[in-house]
Amino acid sequence: MIELLLADRCTGCDICVQVCPTNVFDAVAGSRPVIARQSDCQTCFLCELYCPADALYVAPDCDGPVRVDEAAIVASGWLGQYRRDSGWGQTRGDPDHANESWRMDEVFERARAAATE
Repeated sequence: MIELLLADRCTGCDICVQVCPTNVFDAVAGSRPVIARQSDCQTCFLCELYCPADALYVAPDCDGPVRVDEAAIVASGWLGQYRRDSGWGQTRGDPDHANESWRMDEVFERARAAATE
């Protein structure tokens, strides 16, 4: 479940607001977004995955909020860990991999081949 939105890291880009499938965040004009409906978080990690500033921390417990120590989370190096572990963004800027679904090329090729048979 989403636990932290770190104000000192957040750029106010509102990407988390846009990608959240359950509308957990609210955009705030002229400021950073806020966690408005924490209980609606389905722990999908999309906000953490897309956050370019590593300003979000999603705890793996999806049953309810957990107490977290912001300083301990920052010191742990966990911010952005999900994105790093998934390889998300590693090819950003590479024209051969213009979108993040590049890892699915083989799957898409098999589907295209099956469709033409």
